[in-house]
Amino acid sequence: MKCPFCNYVESKVLDSRMSKEMDTIRRRRECLKCGKRFTTAERVEEGLPLVVKKDGRREVFDRTKILGGLNKACEKRPISVTNLEKIVSRIEYNLLEKGEREIKATEIGEMVMNELKTLDEVAYVRFASVYRQFRDINEFMSELTQLLLKKDEE
Repeated sequence: MKCPFCNYVESKVLDSRMSKEMDTIRRRRECLKCGKRFTTAERVEEGLPLVVKKDGRREVFDRTKILGGLNKACEKRPISVTNLEKIVSRIEYNLLEKGEREIKATEIGEMVMNELKTLDEVAYVRFASVYRQFRDINEFMSELTQLLLKKDEE
């Protein structure tokens, strides 16, 4: 594990613990060159599917991209980082349950929107406006109208 301070590649593990969610191992390390301490988080690679982008490219699933999109959508909203991380974990779990080798990026985007729709309507609309690339105000209003109609039905 490379030291974030001096880039030396060897360190010793001082302490290991499971995270509260039981999905990562947190390790406290000490660099063998500079002696500074740092923390790492290890996650088991569980065979997540490749993500097929709109242009046909394939990329390795990257939870940080989803978390980044959620952070932007939820900016200045009363939503904790813990809630956002739980959303990403649920999406990862759903992808693992499907057991597919590839998944379209649009399917992942729909999963994110479904999660946001129940969490925070403003964040949902923000994410949808970027994700669906509304071309004009009418498309945006149509999405808002559908959201309001579903809210009235509940």
